[in-house]
Amino acid sequence: MSQTNEDAVRAYYTAIDAEEYDTVFALFDESIVYERPGQDNIRNRDALKDFYLNQRPLSAGSHEIHSLTSEDETVAVRGTFSGVQADTAVSFGFADFFVFNEAGLIKRRYTYTDRDTV
Repeated sequence: MSQTNEDAVRAYYTAIDAEEYDTVFALFDESIVYERPGQDNIRNRDALKDFYLNQRPLSAGSHEIHSLTSEDETVAVRGTFSGVQADTAVSFGFADFFVFNEAGLIKRRYTYTDRDTV
């Protein structure tokens, strides 16, 4: 199970960097909860779609995974994002935690960065 979850997380970063949103959304449970400190929680797949398609402050970027580890239903990632935010080039570190349900879909996600809005 853990390898499948790790593959799903890697697929998430590949798809989000390629702006393949249908692939991204298919990885998440309908009742996804996505938490980012300082931001309102995203509380279902429709809200997640709205975030990525209309509200996400990052664009034209890529993620580099520095480490990825898993235990039970949780996959933890540490990496760097380089791209554009508000028409300005940015590069910053992040830590993501993905929690999977029994069907192999992401049911919770937590993102931590050194930026106020991501």
